[in-house]
Amino acid sequence: MSISEQDVTGQDPPADRWEQVHQSAEFQQLRSRLRRFVFPMTGLFLLWYLLYVLLADYAHGFMSTKLVGNINVGLVFGLLQFVSTFVITGLYVRYANRKLDPIADKIRDDIEGAAK
Repeated sequence: MSISEQDVTGQDPPADRWEQVHQSAEFQQLRSRLRRFVFPMTGLFLLWYLLYVLLADYAHGFMSTKLVGNINVGLVFGLLQFVSTFVITGLYVRYANRKLDPIADKIRDDIEGAAK
């Protein structure tokens, strides 16, 4: 049974079909592309967060430097942690739409059959 056969019964594909999918070139490409984004981005975010924590702990003078009124460097860095989370989310959505979703859609269509 090939991955591209349609399951006309409307039931979940059998377990051996999932095994075939996991070993398929498309699935391997999907995993590779996902890892190519997730691992570096996770590393960058963790480094950025670690920098914030280390500065907060060891650079009190720098972090308490006032920028405007009562707003200091530490507050700005803290808020940038939230901003960076939203930026990473946006980058991931854009990456997934362009690089991951087409492959995932093809795999799903191969498993479930195109319902058109």
